[in-house]
Amino acid sequence: MSKELIRLSDCFMKFDDDVILDHINLYINDKEFLTLLGPSGCGKTTTLRIIGGFQKPTSGDVFFDGVRINDVPPHKRKVNTVFQKYALFTHMNIFENVAFGLRVNKVPDPKDPKRMIKVPESEIKERVEEALALVNLAGYGKRSVNSLSGGQQQRVAIARAIVNRPQVLLLDEPLGALDLKLRKDMQIELKRIQQQVGITFIYVTHDQEEALTMSDTIVVMNEGKIQQIGTPEDIYNEPKNAFVADFIGESNIIDGVMHEDFVVGMYGRKFKCLDKGFAPNEPVDVVIRPEDIDIVPEAEGQLTGTVTEVTFKGIHYDIIVDFRGFKWLIQTTDYSPVGAKIGVKIDPDGFHIMKKSQYSGTFGDYSSYSSEYDELNEDRLEDEEDGDEE
Repeated sequence: MSKELIRLSDCFMKFDDDVILDHINLYINDKEFLTLLGPSGCGKTTTLRIIGGFQKPTSGDVFFDGVRINDVPPHKRKVNTVFQKYALFTHMNIFENVAFGLRVNKVPDPKDPKRMIKVPESEIKERVEEALALVNLAGYGKRSVNSLSGGQQQRVAIARAIVNRPQVLLLDEPLGALDLKLRKDMQIELKRIQQQVGITFIYVTHDQEEALTMSDTIVVMNEGKIQQIGTPEDIYNEPKNAFVADFIGESNIIDGVMHEDFVVGMYGRKFKCLDKGFAPNEPVDVVIRPEDIDIVPEAEGQLTGTVTEVTFKGIHYDIIVDFRGFKWLIQTTDYSPVGAKIGVKIDPDGFHIMKKSQYSGTFGDYSSYSSEYDELNEDRLEDEEDGDEE
């Protein structure tokens, strides 16, 4: 059974009249990789800063291993932090950058535990080399910071953070400055490092792929509130509301009616699904992921619509289809031209039924996808007309 390490109890945070955190409750287990995920301004970084001791909640409590730590300063908490800006010392080589925390800290004297002494040089050397090897930078100790790539500098920052052997590592969008390929590589590296050192990682990001790739647990936040907590699989396959469904991956979210267990209605038709437990004829939000929709000949479709937009994405096409004025996104390897009349089929496990929420009707319609394209075309035509007049 997992041991609880950190708990935020009814934490509320306010700046002037702006509510940043709205009475959140969260516990984090020892050795867990937990990600705080959400858009800018959702409260995720504030939550991280409260855990690290850089900010105090307006009200509420923070517990570490069962002890209230609201008034414990950052340097006395068993946490280290890695930021997006690596903050490496360019006048020091890699070894000295990683060793910095060990040199400024003091440890109990083995001969007299009440007496604090500097970390012995032999121990510093051993621990720095161990940390560099862990991030695959063995032998890089004498190199300068400026000789390293962005990805290598990020690894140095991680080595510097873990060399002090904290119980918790806080990571505030640490991969944001890297290019796409490096980010993907570092996602795998971070998960490996976390599993190898066996400490708790608390990671902040707005990138859903990072969260899904690395996390044991994802905490989805919006408007200072926790929207859902779960495993990556739970968050993706069983979103709690329209915000989560839209923020995690792509989703078509349609108004529906739950007629009875395993039967949902939309567009005046009934469809088999796997959901139950709703009131008879309860209004619901129906989530259908773009990859769960099959395009078939019009005569064979459960629903029929018209293709309004096609975008090639490399491994698939993004196809926008108009179903009675509501536009869906379909992701498929099969090409359908703009203007084509098509049918679609959805298996029962392709439907996910959610209760109505404050976010209902806000997400899940891809009309803007095509309207933006239309606006660009209109602007282009206007420019051409202006050019002709000149």
